[in-house]
Amino acid sequence: MFGREEKVSTIRLTVAQYAILVIFVFLVYGLWSLQVMDNARLSNMAEQNRVKEVPILAPRGKLTDREGRPVVDNYPSFSAWLVRSQGKTSDTDLDAIAAGLHLDANDLKTHVQRLSAMPGYQPIIIKYDITPDELAFIESHRNEYPALDTVQVHRRLYPRNGFMAHTIGYVGEVSEDMLNQPRFELYNAGDIVGQSGLEAEYNDLLMGKNGSRRVLVNSKGKEVGVLSDTPAVPGRQIQLTIDLDLQLAAEETLGDKNGAIVAMDPKTGEILAMVSRPTFDPNAFAVRITRKDWSALINDPGKPLLNKATQAQLAPGSTFKILMSVAGWQEGIAQNLHVLCNGGATFYGHRFGCWLKGGHGSVDLSTAIYQSCDVFFYTLAEKLGIERIAKYANEFGLGQKTGIDLPQEVQGVIPSEEWKIKNFHQKWFAGETISVGIGQGAIAISPVQLLRAVSAISMGGHLVRPHLVVPDKMPQYYRDTLKYEETREIPIDPEGWNTITDAMARVLLPEGTAPSAHIPGLDIAGKTGSAQTVSLALRAKYANKAEFAQNGWFVGFTPKRNPDIVVCVLFQGGEHGKLAARLATQVIKAYEDKKNNHHIEHLKPPDASSGEAEEGALRRPGRKTMEISGIWTDGGDAGHLQAARFVSPASAAKVQRVVAAPGLEAYAHLDPEPRPVPSHPWRDTVSHLPPVAAILPAPLRGKAVSGGAR
Repeated sequence: MFGREEKVSTIRLTVAQYAILVIFVFLVYGLWSLQVMDNARLSNMAEQNRVKEVPILAPRGKLTDREGRPVVDNYPSFSAWLVRSQGKTSDTDLDAIAAGLHLDANDLKTHVQRLSAMPGYQPIIIKYDITPDELAFIESHRNEYPALDTVQVHRRLYPRNGFMAHTIGYVGEVSEDMLNQPRFELYNAGDIVGQSGLEAEYNDLLMGKNGSRRVLVNSKGKEVGVLSDTPAVPGRQIQLTIDLDLQLAAEETLGDKNGAIVAMDPKTGEILAMVSRPTFDPNAFAVRITRKDWSALINDPGKPLLNKATQAQLAPGSTFKILMSVAGWQEGIAQNLHVLCNGGATFYGHRFGCWLKGGHGSVDLSTAIYQSCDVFFYTLAEKLGIERIAKYANEFGLGQKTGIDLPQEVQGVIPSEEWKIKNFHQKWFAGETISVGIGQGAIAISPVQLLRAVSAISMGGHLVRPHLVVPDKMPQYYRDTLKYEETREIPIDPEGWNTITDAMARVLLPEGTAPSAHIPGLDIAGKTGSAQTVSLALRAKYANKAEFAQNGWFVGFTPKRNPDIVVCVLFQGGEHGKLAARLATQVIKAYEDKKNNHHIEHLKPPDASSGEAEEGALRRPGRKTMEISGIWTDGGDAGHLQAARFVSPASAAKVQRVVAAPGLEAYAHLDPEPRPVPSHPWRDTVSHLPPVAAILPAPLRGKAVSGGAR
């Protein structure tokens, strides 16, 4: 038994041999796979262990006013992000990171999960504009969380208090919906792009091109050397047509009133100032706006995100009578039309009232303009008919986009027979034309449309395209596409032009509808308008609630023919066009003061509540006519008016030169000495006075309600 050899069976030996062969094949395959198939991938992974690519984000281009003064700039900031190529981050890690960066852990996990489908080489930004303690947290936890890193960015810096907010717009993180649009197909999640205003309109120019830096790192992720450096290309700087001094005057004039102010050079279409109220703070969007703040903005009944200069569609009221006057004259009707106004007139079986209950008496075209007689324009509308009214309105750009270089401009509505059939499947009734004749009914336009149309009339038919950038400083592609300098000439009979503009110049005289807006020494022409928001019957039913107040309009310019500036004011809830006129003339005065190298006096804007008392006081029998610089209440309960002409000595005025938009003064680097501006006759030497009350004699200190003269 002990000498017997034990033999391994042939079957077992064969199995063992094949097993060894299989193992050997797997080893050879693995070696081949590592050395050949995955060579590039594994080499890249090994490289990543010692080489890190740090992005250099391009700063967005700056915005300046027409004189090169800063309007929008950038400030240095750090953002935190997860570089997934450096390692996977667990939920436990995300909890700790959220605590260190003062984030909500659930929100952070949701954000990371939502962007998990992105390519792994693209980092995920988890917090913008981190604080010094959050930066210290990241630096001290690099070993625990290798995927957590920082990047230096240039964050947007906007003016304070919503200054120019609607015109400038704001930036924000590109959304998933935006990434699905062709315009954003080359962008990545996390990119900061323009969301509204000029930031959106010229986003491609402002974005710039990111750079990168390849660095050597040790096992702890610390940089030990630089391999290559590709600098970022900053976004293009854009020069605006806006004049900061005039913009500031318009902002202060409108104050906290609901509405819009737009000022334009009627010869070129350059927008000199644009204000919309209520406003918002675009700095809140420069990082990432909270859900609470966003909800507050979109649910605000005042619609602070709406640029009312280009996006409000409202009835223009009596300002439309200027277009009616041109149409009536060109058709040979208005020059010979005389109407007896006794407070109203009947058309097609319905009585239409005039705003002046007692009537205007015998009225011709000129009187009808400066006294704004409704009955005259009811009659003119009946004779013209809706088709001819629509024809001239369309010729002057009403009911259509102006082409201004801002996104989401509204088209408006100019009614016609075709329009009603298309939209309501009903025929147009002749009685509907009567209300259109005074800018009511189905008509709805934006302030910038009205500004453009009246500007063309003031220039004898020269229709321009409003724009917000200096064309000469823009790439040829944009000049060809947006056609900034496009103009059109519309025939207007010279005699009719003289008659209409002469009548508009009388609107601000004692016989006109806005005498309290007159400023001595300024040749200002214009037209007031009041537009109902609901029917008078409905308003009476609800006891004249404030939300049903009429909108006040005014379009004015100086001089009365071929003007240098045109200003349109929408005062929502202002009731009377004369109140809008007071706002407009303050802006025009600021323009003239600057052009003549005078101080711009920033008076407190007129108070609608005191308008009637002021005019009543001025029209008291026996009151002497005075040339004055302003009208003030004495601040007492009785609200007595005080008036005087005063000259503020230089020593009393605290002179401060405007060098930048509010909040960006530290970014301005202008020569301290006055210097001419080649592109415009104005100079950037405008000074600002303190509040009027600070430089007036004690008896005159109080509330400024108007600048004007009687």
